Amino acid sequence: MSVFINKNSRVIYQGFTGQHATFHAEEAIKHGTNIVGGVTPGKGGAKHLDRPVFDTVSDAVREAGADVSGIFVPPQFAADAILEAVEAGIKTIVVIADGIPVQDMVKVKRYVLDHDAVIFGPNTAGVITPEECKVGIMPASIYKPGRVGVVSRSGTLNYEAVAQMTARGHGQSTSVGIGGDPINGANFLNVLHAFNEDPDTDAVVLIGEIGGTQEVDAAEWAKNNMDKPVIGFIAGVSAPVGRRMGHAGAIISGEADTAEAKMNRMEELGVHVVRNPADIGETVDKVLKQKTSPAHSSNKTGQGEPVES
Repeated sequence: MSVFINKNSRVIYQGFTGQHATFHAEEAIKHGTNIVGGVTPGKGGAKHLDRPVFDTVSDAVREAGADVSGIFVPPQFAADAILEAVEAGIKTIVVIADGIPVQDMVKVKRYVLDHDAVIFGPNTAGVITPEECKVGIMPASIYKPGRVGVVSRSGTLNYEAVAQMTARGHGQSTSVGIGGDPINGANFLNVLHAFNEDPDTDAVVLIGEIGGTQEVDAAEWAKNNMDKPVIGFIAGVSAPVGRRMGHAGAIISGEADTAEAKMNRMEELGVHVVRNPADIGETVDKVLKQKTSPAHSSNKTGQGEPVES
């Protein structure tokens, strides 16, 4: 099983005929993704990558049954593209563009409250269910089917964690990038909830960063609701206060926003915190072995004996 996307997803790319969308659509098709077409206004009726091009998302939904969209349009047009997809009935929307104006995303989030759609991004590497469906820019070759869910703000750290896990024989059920911009769609809590309900996900790797309270909020929910272990890492230990680091949303505004403060609080809440990203794969391996040990006794967070990392 998987969450958000799977082999039955009917995917379109908005901005389909552009250079970046073309490249990543080709890679997704090689991975087995069921791309049923794409949208480029003014080019409806044409063919691209041997798939139909539509003028509007509504046309793609009506004629091709699309239910997932990858948005590959410039940031100044991205909000309108998201709203068009939501209005057309697309259920899963992956927004690759970064730097979408904050006010645009505030408007989008307000609009989505009244619709049954989930948005990943902006500034996300995407979502992938290995060997079934890929909507994004991640290198598909490092992902393998398995039972570990991954949710991350950082694309690069996502790749690093997945490569480590795959090398140790632990594949992924689904890997989700929630995006690094200040205002994003789905958050860590939304994704943890989905993984918790997925019978084929045994553990979750959560990779956060400085700025905001999303990671701690998710850890607090997990303590009271999850029976699966959560392995966590927070990037930005050396980041100075008040300076934006990498992602637009990665800025320390108070003492609780620092990487150290977040990791300490998450550890108190039962998360298996990793202090060095090079140890993520090893920690996942230890936690899963501990989880399956006959002597293991767990509470609601799946926390057993401390795991050294």
